[in-house]
Order: sequence, then structure tokens, then C-alpha cells
Amino acid sequence: MLVYLRLLKESLSFAINALRNNKLRTLLSLLGVTIGIFSIIAVLAAVDSLDKKISKDLSSLDKNTIYLMKFSFGPSEIPQWKREQFPNVKYDEYVALKNSMTNTDQIGYQLFVNHETLKYDSKTVADVNIVPSSFEMVDIDGIKFDKGRFYNESESNSGTAVVVLGYDIAQGLFGDLDPVGKNIRLYGQRFTVIGVMAKQGAGFFGDSNDTSVYLPANFLRRMYGDSDAMTPVIVLKPTKGVDMEAYKAEVAQKLRAIRGMKAGDMDNFFINVLSGFTDFIDGILGQMNVVGWIISGFSLLVGGFGIANIMFVSVKERTNLIGIQKSLGAKNKFILFQFLFEAVILSVIGGIIGLLMVWGIAFALTKLLDFEFVLSLGNIILGTTLAALIGLISGILPAISAANLDPVEAIRTGM
Repeated sequence: MLVYLRLLKESLSFAINALRNNKLRTLLSLLGVTIGIFSIIAVLAAVDSLDKKISKDLSSLDKNTIYLMKFSFGPSEIPQWKREQFPNVKYDEYVALKNSMTNTDQIGYQLFVNHETLKYDSKTVADVNIVPSSFEMVDIDGIKFDKGRFYNESESNSGTAVVVLGYDIAQGLFGDLDPVGKNIRLYGQRFTVIGVMAKQGAGFFGDSNDTSVYLPANFLRRMYGDSDAMTPVIVLKPTKGVDMEAYKAEVAQKLRAIRGMKAGDMDNFFINVLSGFTDFIDGILGQMNVVGWIISGFSLLVGGFGIANIMFVSVKERTNLIGIQKSLGAKNKFILFQFLFEAVILSVIGGIIGLLMVWGIAFALTKLLDFEFVLSLGNIILGTTLAALIGLISGILPAISAANLDPVEAIRTGM
């Protein structure tokens, strides 16, 4: 055991000497390993970060939540021209489904509308995400509060002019003042602030609750009717443990009946299940992983040839030393492991440089973009292991050629 520890120490010394004495040649040869490890770990770190962010954003939502609307979350076999003819879901359909659906925890109604500007006295906040919805969305979206409350069923049904502000919106308009009970201007109307949502952080899917404002959907419906400028959606949250296929079939059957559709008519709506959307996102992230591995594989291949080149040159330069070692009794296995360890150490050095580059970029982007890029311990171990494996594979042939040298010929060649 002590022999191999000494061997490892000597190999480390030879590797450091190679870097010190032939800096440019060694660094150029290690560049392939560095870029390869950087590419793979950067892609994996980005995918892990996106996955973590998506999980965080969707943590308050049940993955079985259904979004019933005229649009599909993912690819559809229905031609676009046909989809464009689908009617929007209606508020009356929301009410009818709420009164008829079984195995349902909550059913809510929401409108997708343009961003607006909010005013309070002389202060203005622009580009605010407006979320007109029914009162059930507080439970469906899992909204938490910093101050105040959400609007109740009576306020929702009557379209009362009340709003719930996102944390950043409240800070922008009121600063240290308590917003609850204050009046703001929106859509040219006066709204009373009844609540402020807890800080959420940046959202992966665009707007977060921090920059959003909830208000009763019926307020806008009373002002504009069911305008085509607003895209409505009916949100259904089934009870836990329900058979989702049977539940989706019930939703389709009830809505078809409400719309008076005939048996042979094609569905003119989409039942978007949140889990299907997350599966779609997971598929995209998986494809990113595969592309990253393919691109990085070429860099690692180049890096492997670079390490092999260094080791063949190292064998050539140390032929005389190898002959002396073997004449003093060093076994072939000792010489083999000496060069293998040196190749692995050189490759790991290149891999560590690549990991440090990923860490530096992740740290900088986290600070600049308010998005947490994660370089996990698993990815660090994977990167180091890959680098060691590349070194092992690349160094095997040079190590075998060194181990098989004849001591007399080696000494004579080196003289």
C-alpha cells in the first residue's frame, strides 16, 4: 500500500513538472478536457437549476390541476386554422361546471389580459401583470399573504373594485406604508387594496406573484363584457386520488353537454393537465441534456487525444529514467501505474479548471439575473469522475508502451 502511495506522489510530481516545464503544450492539450467537462457540467447545472426553479414555482399547485381553454399547452395534432376557430370558455360554463362536476376540490375562473399601469398619488408602477379571477384562485394558486386577505365570494361575484397586490408592486407604490385600505388607480377606476401577497421571487414562466395584481374577474366582465381581448380559462382542481382519465372524460362530457355538441362533433376545447405540461418541460430538459452530452463528447474526444499526446511525449522524454528504474528492479506494473496515475492527474486538473469555470459563471449569473444557478455536489463528482476516466483511457496505451520497454534499450536510447 505504501508503495502505491509513493507511486501516486511521484506521479503527481511528474504531472506538476509537466505543467511547469511545458506550460503551453500541456495547457493546450488539456483544453479539450476542460471544454468538455465545462460543457457537460454547464448543461447539467443549467438543467438542474431550471428543474429546481420549475419545481419551486409549481410547488403550491397540484399537478393534476386542469386548465380548460381554447388553447393547448403543448403540441397538438389539430391544425392551427382549426384551433383558431375554437370559442373561448365562458363564465356561464364555469358556473355550470361548478354546479355539476363531481370529485372536485375547487373550480375557478381566470382571465389572461394585457399588462397595465397602477397609480397611487404621484407614484406609478408600469407593466403590471393583471390577474382577473374568481375567489377560488386563492386556494388553487396556493397564495400566501404578507398583509390582508383575498376577496371573498360575494366580492368576486359582484365584481367589487378591490385588489390584492404582489409584494414588489406594494413596495413600489407604498414603500413602508401599509397598503391595506388605500386606494389605487387602475383601468381609470379607483380600487381598494385589501391584501398584499407574500414575496415569492422570480418566476420561471414569466410573471411572478411579486409583480402581479389579483382582482375580481367580474369587474372587467362588467366593464368590457366577454371581449376577445381577454382570454378566459376555467381551472379545475380535482380531489386527491381521483382517476384522472375518468375525471377528464367527465369534464369533456359536461362541457360538450353545456355547449350542445353532437356525438360526432370534435372537441372544440383543450383539457390541459398541469402534469402533462411539466412532462413536456421535462422532455425538453432531457433533450437539452442529450444535446449537451453529444457536443461535449467531441470536446472530450479531442481532450483524450491531447492527454495521450502528452503521455507519449512524456514516455519519450523519460525513456532513460524508465530504463534505470527497471534495471533497479521496478516491475512493469509499477511503471504502468506511474504513467496511468500521471495521465489521470493531468486530466483531473483539466476537469477541475472546467468545474471552476462553471462555478464562476453560475455565481455571476445568480448575482446578475436573480435566478439561482445550482452546481450540485453530484455534478462536481460526475465532472471529476469523467475527467479521471478520460485520463485513464487516454493514458493506457502510453503507459503500456512505457511498461514494455527493455531496460537496456531504454538506457541506451536515452544516452
